[in-house]
Amino acid sequence: MIFSIDPEACVACLACVRVCPTEAVSVDGAVVQIVDEACIACGLCLPACPHQAIHASGEIGRALTVAARGDGILILSPESAAHFYPATPEQVVNACYAAGFRTVHRGVIGDELVAAEYLSLWRDEGWGTLIRSTDPVVVETVRTEYPELVPYLAPVTIPAVAEARYLRAQHADELRIVYAGVAAPRNTPELDAAVTFEDLERIFQLRGVSVLAQSDYFARIPEERRRHMSAAGGLPLAMLEEARYASRRFRTMRGLRHLPALAHAVAVDRLDLGFVDLLSYEGTLDHPLLGPRDQLYWRRALLASAEPPRSRQPVVDGTLVASVGATFDIRPRRLASDPAAVAAVLDAIGPGPNGRPWDCGACGFTTCARFASAAVLGRATLRQCPPYQERRAEEASREAAVDLLTGLATFRVLRDRLEHEVERSKRSEEGFAVMFIDLDRFKLLNDRFGHEAGNEVLRAVAAEIRSAVRASDLAARYGGDEFVVILTRTDLHGAHRVAEALRAGIEGVGRRLGYDVGVVTVSIGVAEFDPASPGEGDLLVTADRALYQAKAAGRNAVANEGAA
Repeated sequence: MIFSIDPEACVACLACVRVCPTEAVSVDGAVVQIVDEACIACGLCLPACPHQAIHASGEIGRALTVAARGDGILILSPESAAHFYPATPEQVVNACYAAGFRTVHRGVIGDELVAAEYLSLWRDEGWGTLIRSTDPVVVETVRTEYPELVPYLAPVTIPAVAEARYLRAQHADELRIVYAGVAAPRNTPELDAAVTFEDLERIFQLRGVSVLAQSDYFARIPEERRRHMSAAGGLPLAMLEEARYASRRFRTMRGLRHLPALAHAVAVDRLDLGFVDLLSYEGTLDHPLLGPRDQLYWRRALLASAEPPRSRQPVVDGTLVASVGATFDIRPRRLASDPAAVAAVLDAIGPGPNGRPWDCGACGFTTCARFASAAVLGRATLRQCPPYQERRAEEASREAAVDLLTGLATFRVLRDRLEHEVERSKRSEEGFAVMFIDLDRFKLLNDRFGHEAGNEVLRAVAAEIRSAVRASDLAARYGGDEFVVILTRTDLHGAHRVAEALRAGIEGVGRRLGYDVGVVTVSIGVAEFDPASPGEGDLLVTADRALYQAKAAGRNAVANEGAA
């Protein structure tokens, strides 16, 4: 089974990256892809994607070839009753016949074979910990992420493979077998092809077969559908019944999240946990490929109603020899990340308020270190890290609010603050004043001494302005060599005094920087906002007019326009 991402539908929201337990999703800018070598086909990315950009497909081409030959066998998982509803199980089986499959098996034989082996293991109390191995997702995760648990996997294959071996022993080795279901094994020689139910629908379409048009009774004598000793999934009923009274020997775990604790208990603490009934979901019916999880109980009820009565006699031919054993090798762990690159990512994220890593898990990884390692390998991106994004937003906000050269507020902050002060002044009936400051002949200074010298003057003038105003006031760079200061709760007379002191201070700045007298001077225009008689014009325009009056008076001067 192959999971792929449709680039046309994907918007790189990274929801799939957050839920993938094996870091099998690579991110390169806006391009998001699934890495087949790391994918365990758990399907968690399917419901997580809000844009339906992820698709799962099997070996539909090979399955179609088997159907076209007309001599193949289809192992149809019982969950097909839920997928093809409202078609009946009889109609689905008949459609498989019409599509070209010679016989259709319902997966019961595989469950029976595996259940018999598990019952034999259960009655042998020589083992300490035994992990159920009928779930391909669990097996692949253990082989890849938790190799220390591989020796504890039950040496039993999955039901689909067990049934395929049984059928080959019953018929011939050259028999072609296709499996259709949601828990398909990967790269197994016993099956010629494995497809999803959606793939099977596609085969029906290509073969011109309508499921609902089939008869609602079996067109041929059906293969065995009844169970004798097994429950769905391959565990024996006798074992489940005994487990109710032997809880220390039987533990039920659902979800891959239990694997870290299980690995620690077995490999580190050396505990004997008994039989561990571990599945990635609440059974096969809970797999994302079968639909929303809120329909789980409906699917269970539907399958229960379609289940035939149990057989009182064994349904497996005991004279046939078919192996149900399995061995599990360890898959190579993921590539190691460059420690220096990991440290750089962690430095970009930064520590939490307590000085330690955030480890908030919002990115989908348990720790910041694991996230950074995945990011270095291209399996994650800083876009999915909330602390990093918050930090960037704060930095961007500061950059937008503070002029990089002078350290004063920007024009945007000035306009917002001016509007705020006007409204505050109207409510409190307290006026305020504005100073419009412009460096005299600044272009000549730039041309004569260079732009770096001009920048030095701008920084020194900004520092002088900062030192001359209160914390409640606002000093901003208007643009170029122009500055604006908002003096809160200050009338025109008081603002004029501040402007005169500032003008003299900036004149002294030029001398401290080594310039001749008169090289570094400013002209200042002062305007007042009086809430008792607010003018109709813009206060900055009024202050600008006063500035031009100061310029006309010979520069290095302060001028008042009057009440705005």
